[in-house]
Amino acid sequence: MLDRAYLRQHFDQVRARLVDRADYQVLDDFVASDSKRRAAVTEIQALQRKRNELSARVANARRAGEDALDIVKEARQVHADIHAREESVHVLDEAVVASLSRIPNLPHETVPAGKDESDNLEVGRWGERPEFSFRPKPHWDIGVALGIVDFERAAKLAGSRFAVYLNAGAKLERALMNFMLDVHTGEHGYKEILPPFIANSRCLYGTGQLPKFAHDLFKLESTDYWLVPTAEVPLTNLYADEILSPENLPISLTAFTPCFRREAGSYGRDVRGVIRQHQFQKVELVKIVSSETSYDELERLTADAEDILRRLELPYRKMLLSSGDMGFSAAKTYDLEVWLPGLGEFKEISSCSNFEAFQARRARIRCRHSVGRKGKPEFVHTLNGSGLAIGRTWLAIVENYQQADGSVVIPEALRSYLGAERIDSSGTLA
Repeated sequence: MLDRAYLRQHFDQVRARLVDRADYQVLDDFVASDSKRRAAVTEIQALQRKRNELSARVANARRAGEDALDIVKEARQVHADIHAREESVHVLDEAVVASLSRIPNLPHETVPAGKDESDNLEVGRWGERPEFSFRPKPHWDIGVALGIVDFERAAKLAGSRFAVYLNAGAKLERALMNFMLDVHTGEHGYKEILPPFIANSRCLYGTGQLPKFAHDLFKLESTDYWLVPTAEVPLTNLYADEILSPENLPISLTAFTPCFRREAGSYGRDVRGVIRQHQFQKVELVKIVSSETSYDELERLTADAEDILRRLELPYRKMLLSSGDMGFSAAKTYDLEVWLPGLGEFKEISSCSNFEAFQARRARIRCRHSVGRKGKPEFVHTLNGSGLAIGRTWLAIVENYQQADGSVVIPEALRSYLGAERIDSSGTLA
């Protein structure tokens, strides 16, 4: 959430910076509600001054032995008017917050302006695309032929956009989870968390999924609980409503969770295979840091996600997202896109973002000032990124390491986890 005072004082600049990100109606709604609220507060202040004056007149009249009944009646009416306007301010406060909650974050000055992904900027590339003596297949053909993934039986259980991993496929998924967590905790300095896979509305509001993206979430009927769309939600909200000490920053957290999304509005896009599913597994990275270091920490977090791709020897490119393609809460985002030879294109496998104080203001995560500095505690900056999306890493391995005989070579970094060097043409680890 943007700072209310900043938005009010710099409205024209904010409007210009959000030209590719916001529906101007939500900005206009904020102005209308905020103006009405401030007018109501001004009226209350005037009535309070009048009430004080009347109270003084009543006291003076009584000291002089005069009749003060008419003044008392007028004071009571003023008190009633104050109460009515306070109720109005409460309603207008809710309207202001509701409009604020629908305004996206401001893009950082280094973010390229643009309407959509066509304006994203490639800022790096790593690895060589594999060359094949045959036409490479997509992962859904390879996986089904090997008997390591089953979409038809998954549909019997839960419908479309689900997968059942079998035998070597299930073991590969589990090996990736352990490998990623081991690297991030053992070498990158993250603390491992195993959070609940269900979160309440307040948590989803804190990280920006609610209210704007309720249509893309799964809610448990007759409860205030939602299935988590990403571990970013519980990890960030571990510190909601807390004031942290500066010596405890940065906080670096990682977690494995299943993630649940409706993928509303994505009909026709990546519907085959395991690219875009209602349930998928992910290892998430979250950082809670000071405002002074957040952009250095964004580079570190992104490098940590890149390290997993490099260890698995998967070719990828690094994209700086344009203002129009970034997520609602982000101020700056790098997407890592892995090469998929079976599809003949790059696909996002990690999205690494700095939200600055946007989430912290919603979740009320603050930090005390360093020794010698004065003033109120300030909001921290929050960051997150996939480290990595496991399903997409699974399919990237299957497509990049496929062999002419239908087998799949296991990346060297995973061989100790699987005790094998390949998935042979019968779907068995060997």
